[in-house]
Amino acid sequence: MSSLFKRVKRKSIKPKKLMATIEESMEVENDDIIYHSQEENIKKIKETTGNSTDVVIRYLKIGKEEKVDAAIVYIAGIVDSQSINEFILETLMASEETTIDMLEEKVVSIGKVNRIHEWKKLFLSLMAGETILLVNEQHECLTIEAKGGETRQIQEPSTQMSIRGPRDSFTETLETNIALVRRIVKNPNLWVESMKIGRQTKTDVAFMYIEGIANDKVVKEVRKRLKKIDIDSILESGYVEQLIEDETMTTFPTIYHTERPDMVAGNLLEGRIAIFVDGTPFVLLAPAVFIQFFQAADDYYARFDIATAIRFLRVLTFFISLVAPAVYIAATTFHQEMIPTQLLVAIAAQREAVPFPAFVEALIMEIAFEILREAGIRMPKAIGSAISIVGALVIGQAAVQAGIVSPAMVIIVAITAIASFSTPSFAIAVSARLIRFLFMILAATFGFYGLILGIIMMIVHLCDLRSFGVPYMTPLAPFIPENAGDTVIRLPWWALRKRPKLIGSDDITRESTTRPVPPRGKRMVKNSDSKGDTNES
Repeated sequence: MSSLFKRVKRKSIKPKKLMATIEESMEVENDDIIYHSQEENIKKIKETTGNSTDVVIRYLKIGKEEKVDAAIVYIAGIVDSQSINEFILETLMASEETTIDMLEEKVVSIGKVNRIHEWKKLFLSLMAGETILLVNEQHECLTIEAKGGETRQIQEPSTQMSIRGPRDSFTETLETNIALVRRIVKNPNLWVESMKIGRQTKTDVAFMYIEGIANDKVVKEVRKRLKKIDIDSILESGYVEQLIEDETMTTFPTIYHTERPDMVAGNLLEGRIAIFVDGTPFVLLAPAVFIQFFQAADDYYARFDIATAIRFLRVLTFFISLVAPAVYIAATTFHQEMIPTQLLVAIAAQREAVPFPAFVEALIMEIAFEILREAGIRMPKAIGSAISIVGALVIGQAAVQAGIVSPAMVIIVAITAIASFSTPSFAIAVSARLIRFLFMILAATFGFYGLILGIIMMIVHLCDLRSFGVPYMTPLAPFIPENAGDTVIRLPWWALRKRPKLIGSDDITRESTTRPVPPRGKRMVKNSDSKGDTNES
């Protein structure tokens, strides 16, 4: 044992070896610095990019009397060619300056210009769509902001439709998405932090929050989790969502995603943090709570009584989509006494020719409908809806006529499918689709006892979940009376004076206690031009 703890003697390094080690490290550092010769710089760029045809190198000479060799390098398709021609090429050719300092200060007329001297930063800027200006006999170069190319225009949301409210949605461009939110929240405390994630893709990722409203601990946690991501590629916000979520062994989403700028703005004002990923129109919102997935943008633009009724309907339809087949299986298999006699006779007559038990019957129909739903999504848009509708009608009718399933089961499955479509969030609807099969197994095994046990286990699991430290069932469990007015019910706007308590910072007051109220007297408004003949009530 003593040999394990023997002190290891440090090897003495001779001065010559020490100098050689320092020189080697300096050579490695110098190798990452842009060369003095423009010819070598161009050669390095061509070798690194594989002499790709879309890497454009434009040679030119600058200076009035003493002509100096220079070159601009950019990637075709992701730059604005008009800006390059008007604000870079024309100004450089007419310039008398030849040094990087003077070119940066006096010549280049585009807003954002950076000076770099490392190859790593040069290639990052080049691949991000910036234009590189190289000047001969200079150890530095300029990166000029001239991004452009073809991008998708702002359109109406395709997954989160609303009757009343804004009609714009996010695009695949990060700068455009951030600008859409800034148009709504015109606040200097709306802070944005950016980083690059992905060893190969170097994807731009930014998270946004309102300083003073967002919780500082949650902001630090989001920043820490994003910086810890070590992966070769980030192609969509779903990558980031799965890498930073609190709990992976659950079907319930713990991070909300949306393509509506107004929803992002509303959640930022409640203290949440928005995560933007370049190349995707879906923005992540954290922390997320369970009741948030049943709220739509229309709820806050409509009257409170209408919004409350619709929310009740959404929660009811979610519960129907979760347990409807399981209730039918349990009632027809174990608890026939709970069904009215006339209805029981009708169901028994329908199932007389069906050779399968209720569980197998429901399983066949559910799987068939899931196949049709997936086929309708993956097929071309012109024929996808037609295939799903015709397929459901033909298969349902043929299955009933063949005696494989009963008409009652077709009705149950159809109601379940329609109920699942009424949920505003697709992520929570998918969770219900998966848990539905578990409830069907429990109902087929233990009847209503198994179904109730499954519901209790689901509620316990929901109460155990966290989203960046925030309880998933907030404000229902733990129950917070101040925030209960924006859950299944929605109180009038003048009554929603407090922000969610456990989500944001200590600044939870968003509305004063005073509000504009009409006069109490119920008098008719008189016209100033009338001669007093207006009657008063």
